[in-house]
Parts: sequence; structure tokens; C-alpha cells
Amino acid sequence: MRYMLMHKLNDADPAQWAPTPEFLGRMGEFMTEVSRAGVLLAAEGLLPSSAGAATISVKNGQQTVVDGPFAEAKEVIAGFAIVQVRDHAEALEWAQRFAALFDDVEIEVRKVPDAG
Repeated sequence: MRYMLMHKLNDADPAQWAPTPEFLGRMGEFMTEVSRAGVLLAAEGLLPSSAGAATISVKNGQQTVVDGPFAEAKEVIAGFAIVQVRDHAEALEWAQRFAALFDDVEIEVRKVPDAG
């Protein structure tokens, strides 16, 4: 089963988007561990919405494009990982271990449908 783990940070808090060398070291160790476990399919971090983000909305066939930063958005997706695991419980285990790297974060765990 594939799951996407998305972590959200406060878009208005620059400190959350400026990781310390210690944090980057812990993150590197975690990524090495999840890779060696053979469950990591993809992972990337994202920049805050002030660094070139946009949203596109369609209502009644009309498109609206809003460029970042998103003043109304408190928390935005700051990165993601896609893991292939045995079950939901294992996805939650990896997500909880990932969350433990942070002082303040929200992790959303979502199942990715099988393509067949």
C-alpha cells in the first residue's frame, strides 16, 4: 500500500522555514533510515508560499489565479513523502517518527489508490 505523508508548517512563521544544521542532520538520518528500510518511494520539501506559489480555482467554469504569499492560509504543505508499506498502521508509525523531528508540525497521512 502506498501512502502520502504531508507535513504542514505555519506559512507566516519564517523560523519554521529556516531549518537549523542540527535539524537537517536529524532529517538526513531519518531519510537514510526510511530509504534503507525500502519503503521510501519519493520525498521533497517545498518552499513557503512567498517563494513563487499560486492557487488556481475554478467556479462555474471561471478560473481564478492567486499568487502567493497566501495571507489567509496559516498552515501550508511544506513537504511530502510517498511510502510503500504493509498497512495503515505502518504508515502511521513512519509518520509519527517523522513528526518527532519537529517542535511544531502537523502531518497528514493519506492512502494513495492502487492503479489497477
